[in-house]
Amino acid sequence: MSHNLYSVIQRAFHQAPDRSLITLLDGRHFSASDLDRDSAILASVLSAAGVSAGERVSVQIEKSWMNVVLYLAVLRIGGVYLPLNTAYTDSEIEYFLTDAEPRVHVCSANRAAHAETLVSQVSGLTVMTLGDESGSLFDAFEAAAGVGSRVDAVVAREVDDIASILYTSGTTGKPKGAMITHGNLVSNAQMLTEAWGYSSTDTLLHALPLFHVHGLFVALNLALVNGGPVLLLPKFDPAMVLEGLPHSTVMMGVPTYYTRMLTEEAFNREATAHMRLFISGSAPLLVETSDAFFERTGQRILERYGMTETGMSCSNPLVGERRAGAVGPPLPGVAVRIIGEDGNEVPPGEIGALEVKGAHVFKGYWKLPEKTAAEFKGEWFITGDMAMLSEDGYVSIVGRGKDLIISGGLNIYPKEIEDVLNDQPGVVESAVIGVPHPDFGEGIVAVLVGEASIDMGQLEAVCREKLAGFKVPRRWIQLDVLPRNTMGKVQKNLLRDDYNDSFQK
Repeated sequence: MSHNLYSVIQRAFHQAPDRSLITLLDGRHFSASDLDRDSAILASVLSAAGVSAGERVSVQIEKSWMNVVLYLAVLRIGGVYLPLNTAYTDSEIEYFLTDAEPRVHVCSANRAAHAETLVSQVSGLTVMTLGDESGSLFDAFEAAAGVGSRVDAVVAREVDDIASILYTSGTTGKPKGAMITHGNLVSNAQMLTEAWGYSSTDTLLHALPLFHVHGLFVALNLALVNGGPVLLLPKFDPAMVLEGLPHSTVMMGVPTYYTRMLTEEAFNREATAHMRLFISGSAPLLVETSDAFFERTGQRILERYGMTETGMSCSNPLVGERRAGAVGPPLPGVAVRIIGEDGNEVPPGEIGALEVKGAHVFKGYWKLPEKTAAEFKGEWFITGDMAMLSEDGYVSIVGRGKDLIISGGLNIYPKEIEDVLNDQPGVVESAVIGVPHPDFGEGIVAVLVGEASIDMGQLEAVCREKLAGFKVPRRWIQLDVLPRNTMGKVQKNLLRDDYNDSFQK
């Protein structure tokens, strides 16, 4: 028996081959049989380019229906899908490609010139381009379709075989590749199907990107595994969401999406009457946002908790109390525990380090066995989040270790930004922090010490050149010295307190 995720998706395809599974706002529709056929055709193109089981295919393209087909084609031939944020800069892409060593890198046409310069550094690399219906990969797809070239067989995979690598920022400044297996993805989809009552009768309003866990594995996988239709938006846009709501039953988003929807007068009970479920994740949902959403729509957002390494671990219940400020009990098949500083579990109501275990937990970090070993205690994965468990089993995330910043649902580690800042002339040292932001959840503040007055505009320009836009600080502050404790460590907690209201209206 094959444990390839595509085998599970294909079974759903075969149950209703004529059902429209991907619908675009421009009216285009793609049925289950269309996706099965097109992924088989594109699989033949990837195979001809040298992609075989276990080979990586890195992808940095805009969201489109062909993005979905490409994902399915990579799974189908047993390849390893490596999605990359479209905001990543050339220098960031260079790191990912030289580390992951993909056989094929698919990018938008405007990124191809730089990608081609990396061919000499990555053995056997082929660069191809893809737009909505353009680019060298799309041309090859059409040519293969014209001659009937396709790979109908689904390559057998084991539960522990890698289906995807997703890079997650690290405290050292170098992102780590989390190896996600077919078993991880199938188990998480099954957990969420049960927890959220998801079925083929649901239509997903898909406004998330397709380059991270939330949009790709939580949203898209859940719909495809259940053979449920997807209204695929090219991006999050309030007007597009309002247009899609009457045709949908489920929407997933980051808190920023919901705060922005609440600024739209047309977003009300009538607009949301057709919706069964709104789900939020990737960053903490403010109680104020949850309450305002309920008051406006009469529906309570279902908040859940997960991370790149685990997919989803906890969720507020479909039926029962959706507790604002909590991420709910563990999902079916997931175990959680809260560990105190003494290494023992703490009683309900006390704060400690959150650890999880289950079939959804990733295999480890790409090429980093020592880092992998350090993040596990036997079967338990150390999430790095501080949490509290209620008497009735609800988990509340109360803080994060490692100074992680989550802005607009995207994970950002200060060290990566600080490394860029500290390398600039005139900068003695820097401390990057996240503080509350009314739109993004957290905004980035850079606090610097300089030899003289620092040109903040120049620093921002350097950051925009070297870092993805979502990592660029939004406020810049210069101090004579940074606050430190007796051990000489910078006290970022004091900086957060001092600049906590930097983005308040």
